[in-house]
Amino acid sequence: MRINMKKLLYLLLPIVGLASCTQHRLAQADKAYDRMAYAQASRLYDKYLLKEQDRAATLRAADAYHRQNQLHQAAERYANAERISALQGADALRNAQVLQSLGELAEANRMTDRVLLNDPDDLLALALRSAAQERSTFFQDSSLFTVTPLELQGIASAFCAVPYREGLVFAGEKSTSTSKENPWNGMSFLDLYTTSSRDGASWSHPTALPGSVNGRFHDGPATFSADGKVMYFTRSDYYKFRLNKDGSAVSHLKLFRAEQDALGNWSDIHQFKWNGDEHSTGHAALSADGQTLYFISDMPGGLGGTDIYRSAWDGEGWGAPRNLGPTINTPGNEMFPTLHGDTLFFSSNGRAGLGGLDLFRSHYNGSEWSTPVNLNYPLNTSFDDFAFVPPGADGVGYLSSNRKGVDRIFRFTENDPTLAVTGIFLNDATDEPMADVEVKLLDLTTGEIMKVMTNSDGTYFFPLQKGHAYRVSGGKDGMFTESRDIQTAGQRISRTYREDFELKEVVIDKPIVVENIYYDYDRWDIRADAAVELDKLARVFIDNPELSFELSSHTDSRASDLYNLVLSEARANSAVDYLIRKGVNPDRITAKGYGEKRLVNRCRDGVECSEVEHQANRRTEFKVTRVSTGTP
Repeated sequence: MRINMKKLLYLLLPIVGLASCTQHRLAQADKAYDRMAYAQASRLYDKYLLKEQDRAATLRAADAYHRQNQLHQAAERYANAERISALQGADALRNAQVLQSLGELAEANRMTDRVLLNDPDDLLALALRSAAQERSTFFQDSSLFTVTPLELQGIASAFCAVPYREGLVFAGEKSTSTSKENPWNGMSFLDLYTTSSRDGASWSHPTALPGSVNGRFHDGPATFSADGKVMYFTRSDYYKFRLNKDGSAVSHLKLFRAEQDALGNWSDIHQFKWNGDEHSTGHAALSADGQTLYFISDMPGGLGGTDIYRSAWDGEGWGAPRNLGPTINTPGNEMFPTLHGDTLFFSSNGRAGLGGLDLFRSHYNGSEWSTPVNLNYPLNTSFDDFAFVPPGADGVGYLSSNRKGVDRIFRFTENDPTLAVTGIFLNDATDEPMADVEVKLLDLTTGEIMKVMTNSDGTYFFPLQKGHAYRVSGGKDGMFTESRDIQTAGQRISRTYREDFELKEVVIDKPIVVENIYYDYDRWDIRADAAVELDKLARVFIDNPELSFELSSHTDSRASDLYNLVLSEARANSAVDYLIRKGVNPDRITAKGYGEKRLVNRCRDGVECSEVEHQANRRTEFKVTRVSTGTP
């Protein structure tokens, strides 16, 4: 796969005049494309293709438009190439990426299916197919964030904003008509700028960082030490007025370190030890303690495209880079790492997403990274979304995106999720909805109580708040009251909890089997599985304070009648003791052992039965023995 170097590699070579000859125009277009002058290349290819049908040139034109984020033009040219001959392999995948970003999922799937037919294990094709299948999940709560663009006066495009002092530092481009035009997109080369805001809505006129960090070619983005005096920044590999290039005439990016002097100027610039002349390194993020540097590189030995690496400070210098491994990196491009505590935020186009680069997060537990989680819409879109800065003390975070056509910085704020609980009350015997059931919502966090009556269809509804614990309960005269607990702590997206109830009629002296409360043979200990069911039973007894209960225990037919009677009494008392420890009023519950007097199957004395059949007789039941009147 061709590496998407849109925001990674920047080259400048002189613009060569155009000739009228068709083949010369093609040669000039190819030269522009090879040196990544995509704005010029796309224009030249279009002129050439007006007179010639050339599939290779059409594909290069499509890719040139794609790299400029001109997706409709790219899709049109991929379609032209498809009409000449069916797209395969990397060309089909690039077309699928464009189509997916445009929301044309059926056509995108057709392309990825074609690739998978020839190579079922192609990871990028699988990621694109998965993204299409999971697309709806990326929109599960579009109201969670409010995203708005920053208006930066005089800046044509900007990305990678990082908080610095009382404002932001970012990498930006300006419109230009000078000879210093960036052939990739026709803008100026990147410089590092700073801006500030008092209200978060209007921003000061950006000013270039002082000192020697902004040179003739690209400089930025940057990251800063905790004290703000050391900066690591990305720049083109150049010396004075000349780009340095490898044997293939490619100029790579490198990572540099600068310090701020007493006057506030940035100087004393040094290269990062692990830069290379045959690969790019850049886009760094520094841990809060300054001991770990994260960066991206396409150095040999990676998983494909650009990978994220980290290097540890050993007291004298930065140690050898370590690839973060396949949990983070993919055959696609992983880019723009940022850190917040033990959480890594980064962008990738090699994972299931909405299209282009998507934002992901992963937590480090000291030994391994968690599976990256997509940050979803509206933080992610079908375009490139990257350079995530989590919200600070003011509740405002930042990201970069070309969703508006060019790279821009966006601020975002997090909104509280919309939370609620709803459900229905049914009569357990008739399965009919129960109207006029009094339903209570107890806020266990604040102690507040809300009450509603069920509608004619048996339904109820309560709004909830995030970070609270609740208990919802309901009952009606002659029926058991039931309750359920709900926790909204940690709930990040809007959700309506569903709690349905089937109320049972209260019938004096009618035994009710408590399912799954069994005992091991010849034992009365409460097993772990029985404890779960007894916890539920304790809730029923506590929810119905006007009722008194008998809890009974039964044995199988093995052993003598007297022994089984004693054993069942021990089991009943054991269960009652457990319930009392869980908060049941001891004055409202009695224990009774029936031994083998009330078997539920054929397994009487002398009858050979399986262990499963005997287990069915080792059961627990309860029944209501009295209903008190006047109990509130």
